[in-house]
Amino acid sequence: MSKRALKTYLSQLSKSALEEQLLDLYNRFPEVKTYYDFVFNPKEEKLVQEAKAKISNEYFPLKRRRPKARRSVAQKYIKHFLKLGMEPHLIADVMCFNLEIAQTFEQERNVPDAFYKSMLNSFTELIQYTALQGLIPNFKERIVKIYTITQDKNWLYEEGFSKALDIID
Repeated sequence: MSKRALKTYLSQLSKSALEEQLLDLYNRFPEVKTYYDFVFNPKEEKLVQEAKAKISNEYFPLKRRRPKARRSVAQKYIKHFLKLGMEPHLIADVMCFNLEIAQTFEQERNVPDAFYKSMLNSFTELIQYTALQGLIPNFKERIVKIYTITQDKNWLYEEGFSKALDIID
C-alpha cells in the first residue's frame, strides 16, 4: 500500500476506529510499543547508560571470562537510537564511547586486523554524523583524542583515520 492510499484510508476512518487500529498495532508489534513508550516517556539518559554498559560489557565482561569485542552491539544501539529520534548529541556520545572503550581494550589485548578496520568504520561514521548534525565543536576534543591514540599506538589504517579527520579541519 502506498503512503497516499494509506492517507486516504485513514481519513475515511472514524476516530474510534483509528484508535482501535493504533491499539491493535501497539499490542501486535513490539516496535510500535517501543516507539510509543519512547515518545511518551523518553528517558534518554537511562537508555544511553544502558547502552554504554552493554558496550563496555562486550570488551570487559563482568560475568564471563572472554570478551567478545563485537562492534555490532554498539551499532545496534546507535541504529535503534536513530530510529527513535533521540537527541543527536546523545547518539554522538555513544559513538565516541564505543571508540574510547575499544581503544582501552586494544591497549590490553592482542586484536586481529579486522578490529582496526571496524574501528576505522566507527570513526568515519562518528565524524560524518557529528559533521552532519553540526556537533563538531562539541565533540572535537574527544574526536582528536581518539585520533591521537590511533596515531600514537600505530594502529593499522592510520591513513584512513587521517582522511576521516580531514573532514573536520
